[in-house]
Amino acid sequence: MNNMEQVERITSRQNAVVKRFRALARTGPSADGEILLDGEHLIDEALAVRLPIAVAAFSQTGLNGSTGRFAEIARRAGHAGARILSVPDDVLSAMSPVRQPSGAVAIARVQAAALRSVFRPASRTPLVLVLAGVQDPGNVGAIIRSAAAFDATAIVTTEDSANPFGWKALRGAMGGTFRLPVSTGAAIDDVVTACREAEIPLAATVPRGGTPLPEADLRCGCAIVLGGEGAGVPDTALRAAGTRVTIPMRESAESLNVATAAALVLYEAWRQRSERR
Repeated sequence: MNNMEQVERITSRQNAVVKRFRALARTGPSADGEILLDGEHLIDEALAVRLPIAVAAFSQTGLNGSTGRFAEIARRAGHAGARILSVPDDVLSAMSPVRQPSGAVAIARVQAAALRSVFRPASRTPLVLVLAGVQDPGNVGAIIRSAAAFDATAIVTTEDSANPFGWKALRGAMGGTFRLPVSTGAAIDDVVTACREAEIPLAATVPRGGTPLPEADLRCGCAIVLGGEGAGVPDTALRAAGTRVTIPMRESAESLNVATAAALVLYEAWRQRSERR
């Protein structure tokens, strides 16, 4: 890359910045909003939405690669104010949380959206997805990816759900986390209250006995609650929901994976709203 003098070289796995990456991989996002981005795609997505990146590290092999892909991302990150590091492959492996690192990691800073603000989007019909007790970070990430694709206005995760800003969830979301408001760690009672205050109807997904998804009216503003696999939607949300929605399927079939169910619900909402437009 150009201006190689601006690239710092770190060769020790005991360096303080390496330990900083490892701590984020182990404990998740920090109290002040630092998150770990693993892979050049997430760094690229973060740069595209101008998310503040504090430091980005690239393997020496990647920076010297013939495609120039890593060098270009490093140039853009440096131009945006990030500290740029070049490290040997073994040091990069220590900084990355995955077994086969892509060759690029970064630390960025993000701020979760306030709970009540997500139910009042400016100039848009609300479509808020509430994840209540969805504990698998891969599922959380996949749901956020679908939410971004099908034009949801926000995501809310409850206190017993996986953190959407953890590195596993971020990888699963493929950058979707940076493209819509995400509120985290809410108590389900507070979610119900915020929804009621904003005068947004609450719908709950249930495996059996609800309004069949194609017949549910999702064109108006609404918040849709999905529960964790096994426990399902909490009783508090079920009691508050004006509508219960069921995805039709064969009687002998088990309930769907929550990420699959979310994608189907989001697609149906997007289809209905697109037809109205």
